[in-house]
Amino acid sequence: MKRSDSEKWPLIDLIGYASGLGARDAGCAEGPAALRALMGECHAQARWRTLLSAGLGSQDTAREVARLGARLAEEVSACLAEGVFPVVVGGDHSCAVGTWSGAWRALAGRGPLGLVWIDAHLDAHTPETSPSGALHGMPLACLLGYGDPALTGCGGPGPKLDPAHVCLVGARSFEPEEAALLLHLGVRVFSMAEVRRRGLEEVLEEALSICGRGSAGFGLSVDLDAFEPEEAPGVGTPAPGGLKAKEAVEALSRIAEDPRLIALEVAELNPTLDLDGRTVRLAQRLIAAVVEGRQRASRPWIEVEKRWGARNYDPLPVVITRGEGVYVWDDQGRRYLDMLGAYSAVSHGHAHPRLVRALERQARRLAVTSRAVHNDQLPRLLERLCQVFGFDRALPVNTGLEAVETALKAARRWAYRVKGVPPEEAEIIAARGNFHGRSIAIVALSSEPEYRDGFGPFPPGAVLVPYGDADALEEAITPRTAAFLVEPVQGEGGIVMPPAGYLARCAEICRRHRVLLICDEVQTGLGRTGRLLACQHEAVQPDGIVLGKALGGGLVPVSAFLAREEVMGVFTPGSHGSTFGGNPLAAAVALEALDVVLEERFAERAQVLGERLLAGLQAIDSPLIREVRGRGLLVGIEVDPARVDARTLCLDLLARGILTLDTHKTVLRFAPPLVIDAEKIDWAVAQVREAFESRQSARRVA
Repeated sequence: MKRSDSEKWPLIDLIGYASGLGARDAGCAEGPAALRALMGECHAQARWRTLLSAGLGSQDTAREVARLGARLAEEVSACLAEGVFPVVVGGDHSCAVGTWSGAWRALAGRGPLGLVWIDAHLDAHTPETSPSGALHGMPLACLLGYGDPALTGCGGPGPKLDPAHVCLVGARSFEPEEAALLLHLGVRVFSMAEVRRRGLEEVLEEALSICGRGSAGFGLSVDLDAFEPEEAPGVGTPAPGGLKAKEAVEALSRIAEDPRLIALEVAELNPTLDLDGRTVRLAQRLIAAVVEGRQRASRPWIEVEKRWGARNYDPLPVVITRGEGVYVWDDQGRRYLDMLGAYSAVSHGHAHPRLVRALERQARRLAVTSRAVHNDQLPRLLERLCQVFGFDRALPVNTGLEAVETALKAARRWAYRVKGVPPEEAEIIAARGNFHGRSIAIVALSSEPEYRDGFGPFPPGAVLVPYGDADALEEAITPRTAAFLVEPVQGEGGIVMPPAGYLARCAEICRRHRVLLICDEVQTGLGRTGRLLACQHEAVQPDGIVLGKALGGGLVPVSAFLAREEVMGVFTPGSHGSTFGGNPLAAAVALEALDVVLEERFAERAQVLGERLLAGLQAIDSPLIREVRGRGLLVGIEVDPARVDARTLCLDLLARGILTLDTHKTVLRFAPPLVIDAEKIDWAVAQVREAFESRQSARRVA
């Protein structure tokens, strides 16, 4: 039975494995009891679940270890089914066969099991290569499918681990045969020499990336002989030059906050060799660190945010803790298909490997300088932006709002210094229903009452015209008009599409009246609508464009205003600036993000997959739907507000494993990462169809 939120079950169950059958020194069988005597119930959030003991007088060690391992596998699998985090306390390290066979069984169907194995030894012998024949030197090989069939078959037939998701950390004492096996299989081994050179934290970060990426979760197995013998003398196979206890305890505490961590194993505690109790106390510290880390991870973060944060957002009731590609996971380990894409900020998908590498590489070299000096990354980005989009100059800032503000400042100064508008009289025209940001100046251009209420007075010179009406634009232009600021598709407005030819007509009107056309492509740019820029659907080259969101690759905030020389030339030193704008870290990531967009053909993907998404959603026959509209992978479903609230449908989809959000409670919007594929598009459409059918059925019953 699963543990409900109202039940006071512990978050963590400790399982003792009181066996030394696989070791050279059977004294480690007393390890779990010694630890239990020290810890007692140890923590309000942890309890001892059971203490498994080996049978007496067994003549077949492998068979008895397999029998005990099968019992351990059942306990571990049951813990995970109940939503409880298992901590296995060995005995000798042959307990790993049972621990991770049970975890493998519990994760069946969800993906491979990842495992970080911290050990002085490789534990990858087979009966043919083992110099001693002791089973404690074989468990990793067994889990990978090599060795005694009684052990490899524990918990079910076949290998329990995929070598691509296994890392061994701290190795320094092993035989060539077991190293050759792991090398052949492709298991990543971080030797103790590498740990000393790079630091445990950096090594574990890489190990977690390997074990966690693409897996259903990862386990952590800690053999106490991984530590310096002076800090952990109570082990049967000590090896000098090991980990430092303090550093490892801190690392485990951090790892425990990762929701991908599904179980912990601590093995080879031998009280008969631990005369002053140092090793048992170290084991207690390691487990306590994990207990405390798990407790921090399970805090009610939504309530914490409500208590301490300004309430200027109303998020969905879900706490997202990680993302990979088109998926995100919440703090309970549930997976969602991200059909929101952070409003196009995650067009590259979450943690795109190329972008993460670019971020890490640059972060180690230089992150921030301010514009008081030059750096070697910004010039490359500026050149690339202008060459790709066909503009003379680019001005980098951080957020879309800043880039829009920059465009407004450029338009006003251009009006005064180039066009000849009298001082302080310049006007900016925008379209009703727009969303260009929420600064005071930009809100002056908004028609949304919620954005304006209580924030006036607003700067003068803001003029609004109906979106999609080119004649209204021409009628609104006066000799004082500096620019027309427009979104090629209104995203926040509800995925609103203008009539065909609208933008081209606006461009012609602006040229004729000597008014700047500035396209806000913060959400639609970089391939989202099936073209590199949405304005390219009508072959329009504006006087300036605003880019953002996807330019940062979903990793850092990056935006930019690009314009013709005549427009950008109005800026002089000191007239505009940003401390973080154009910083080398952001520039390096943005440059790589732009290259990925081009090389992975994001625009073409959005065009093809967008047609598939749009057609699939338009085929849903529901009286709750008024219209399905969009372009590329930017699609909205407008619902009948008299029949259903779009926010309610967002919650329905959340329960079905889809993350999206509404706009104005009337439109469901879909803007998935552009790395999504056809199979996931079809699955999402099926979930949306079922959500509408279920909601309509509920209305009929009511």
